[in-house]
Order: sequence, then structure tokens, then C-alpha cells
Amino acid sequence: MEAIEPAYGTVPLLLIAAAAVAVLLFLVMKVKLHAFVSLVLVSLLVALATRIPLPDIVPTLLDGFGGTLASVALLVGLGVMIGRLLEITGGAAVLANTLIRAFGEKRAPLALGVASLLFGFPIFFDAGLIVMLPVVFSVARRLGGSVLLYALPTAGAFAVMHAFVPPHPGPVAAADLLGANMGITLLVGLVIGLPTWYLAAYLFSRFAGRRWELPVPDDFTADGELKYERPPHVLLVLCVLLLPMLLIFGNTGISTLVTTGAVDEGQLWAQILILIGQTPVALLITAIVAMFALGAGRFSRERVDEIVNGALGPVCSIILITGAGGMFGGVLRASGIGEALASSLETTGLPVIVAAFVIALALRVAQGSATVSLTTAAALVAPAVAATSGLSTLDLSFIVIAIACGSTALSHVNDSGFWLVGRFFGMDVKTTLKTWTLMETLIGVIGFAFAFVLSLVL
Repeated sequence: MEAIEPAYGTVPLLLIAAAAVAVLLFLVMKVKLHAFVSLVLVSLLVALATRIPLPDIVPTLLDGFGGTLASVALLVGLGVMIGRLLEITGGAAVLANTLIRAFGEKRAPLALGVASLLFGFPIFFDAGLIVMLPVVFSVARRLGGSVLLYALPTAGAFAVMHAFVPPHPGPVAAADLLGANMGITLLVGLVIGLPTWYLAAYLFSRFAGRRWELPVPDDFTADGELKYERPPHVLLVLCVLLLPMLLIFGNTGISTLVTTGAVDEGQLWAQILILIGQTPVALLITAIVAMFALGAGRFSRERVDEIVNGALGPVCSIILITGAGGMFGGVLRASGIGEALASSLETTGLPVIVAAFVIALALRVAQGSATVSLTTAAALVAPAVAATSGLSTLDLSFIVIAIACGSTALSHVNDSGFWLVGRFFGMDVKTTLKTWTLMETLIGVIGFAFAFVLSLVL
């Protein structure tokens, strides 16, 4: 929808925006109202406070909600289907054990981290961590040493992939709100995420493993490792994991060649490669391949249908939250708050990418949820991004990663991931703050440093 003439000046609009964030945090943290309901309610209140005409309020809300879900729901739904099939069949364990044999036992933590990076492309943080931890604990028991040496590279890998790389809901929603190219964002997320993981998770785990000698928990599974009847071959696992990335990278490469004139955009083969490399189509192809390749000879067609159907239920909440974040962003744009924020950032001289990181970090510290902070921060800065001239496609992706970094750092007691990791690793609150919180903060700060420097030189 077109922007509506603002009813107030810059200062009142900014005060309304600040009040809206405060009310949102109060509802989520104190009232314990679900984040989806809170975002919808705050969006409605902002629309009323900024005097959007009453007949336009519901269309404005629905336009922001539907526009975000158009990309988020499709990508997240297909992504979790792929991840669930790999999880149920034992693909993670196969990949981890193969990499440990290839890297050698001395580099087992590195191998576990690499396996988690690959497996973290289609699967969410908590699900991936639960699937990989029995493998991690089994290796830790066999090789000895603190469990942190083996577990932190795995947890850090899933955290990086979940925050930095589509098709995970946070970066997908942020890229959609900011108008960033999904393929470029995927590429930028990997280029920044991989060295960030190595520095902030893998190298930190070597320090933490020496600093805190924690035994391997013995109550996670009955025998320390999950068993799978007919696990897939490692080459099949790699093919499923790499197929969508190869298709998406192909789309990005061909699109670049078309833009530079090296390839005629009228060529049928180029159009086909661009089509199948668009993120939704690439994930659709991969999901179909995974259903037949992983399910054949292991499960009946009915069982495969149950697996992929069961994968969708747990992500409904996340999809709705990201859609509500898009609704909030739509109201900010229509009310004029976005333009007011953009003009205020211009007067401060603060670069948009820095403001995006700071806003996301503040929201992360205040309410804990990375998805909520990522989506809300993207909605807040989207109008400022749109009003900033000279931003390239790469710049937009760098801003997406900056928001992801702010939404990752400083995980503490109001973050469900904090308690998940502390419980699984057998740590008390103090040790979890010294290990998990510090690692998450390193991921956020180092990742943002990479994004900011690259935005200056590219």
C-alpha cells in the first residue's frame, strides 16, 4: 500500500515508535503474551496512535503480514521438510562420523563443527542440536577431555547457520523486509558466517575446553547414541545438503553474467537456470529429491508423508511471528514512522548498518528471542534503508547480516537457547554465561565486524 500522509511531525512519530517497542517488550517479558499476538496488538495500536484512517488499518496490517509470509512461509516450510528427513534417517550421524574419520580423531571437534555447518543449512538450531548431541557425546566419551571442546563447535555452527543463512526464518524475513536478494544474502551469509564460526566457536572451544573441565552428561540418551536402522550413504547426505546451495549459486552466477552482458538474457538455458535457482524452486526440487532419495527403501510413502507433515507443526509459531514482524514493518512504513527514523539517523550521521546492529542488539538483550529481535529490527530500519541512496545489492545483504549479528549476541537468561544449551551440556547458570553467552557474543561482534568492513570495501 502507498504511504499515508503522516499525522504528526518527526519527534511525535519517534516517541510513538519508542513507546511501541516498550509496550512490545512489556507484553512479551512481563505479561508473557505470545510474541505473535503481541506484535499484532502493537501493530494495531501504532496504526491507531499515528491516525492511519480507520478503513485503511486492516488492509495495512494484512498487506505487511501477507507480503512477508509470501516468501518466509514457503522457504521455511520446504527447509524444515528437508531437515526433518535428514534427521529421521540418521544423516547427521553418518556425516559426522565420516568427517571424523576423514579429519582424524585429533581434529574431531573441527569435524563435528563442519558436519553441523552442513546439517545446519536446512534444520533449525534446537532440532539440529538435539540430533547432533548424542554423536557429540559419544565422540567426547571415546576421546576424552571437556565436553565443551566437542559441543561448542557444534552449537556455534547451528547458531551461525540459523542466524546468518536462508532458508532460516530470521534472515529470510530480514532480507524480505529490506528488499535484499535472497541468493546474494545466502552467499554473503556463508562468506561471513564460516570464518565467524571458526574464530568465535571453534577457536573459542579450544580455550573453553581447557578452562572448564566439564564431564560428558550421561543422561541424554539410554546408551549415549541414537541408532538408525538404515542410515543413508554419506554421499547421498552431501548431495541433499549441497543441491539447493548449488542451484541458488547457479542462479546468482547466471544473473550476474546477464547483468554484465556476458550472457544473453533471452537464452532459454539461462532462463531455466535462473528459474530453478530461485530459492523457493531450489528448495522445492531438493525437498522432492529428499523425499524419494531418503525415503526409498526405508519408509513407506505414508510414513514419508507423516515425516514431512510433522515437520511443519513446530515451525508454525516462528512463521507467524515473522509474518507479524512484517505487519509491524508495514504499519511503520504507512504511518510515516519509518521516514522519521530514517531522517533522524541521517542527522546523527550513524551509518545504517551500524544502527541496524545496535537496534537488533538492544532488542535481543531486552526480550531474548533472536527471531523477534531480528524481525522487529529489520522492520524498524527498512524505511531508513529504502531512503538511503547508493546502497547496492551487496550492501543490503550486509545490513541483513548486521541485524542477524545483533540478534545473536548477548544471549542470557531470557533466551530459551541459553537454557537449552545449559541443560544439555550440564552447566549451571554462571558457567553458561561464561561459555555460551560469551561465544554468542563473539559470533555477533566478529560477524558484524566482517559485515561492516566488507560494506566499506565492496
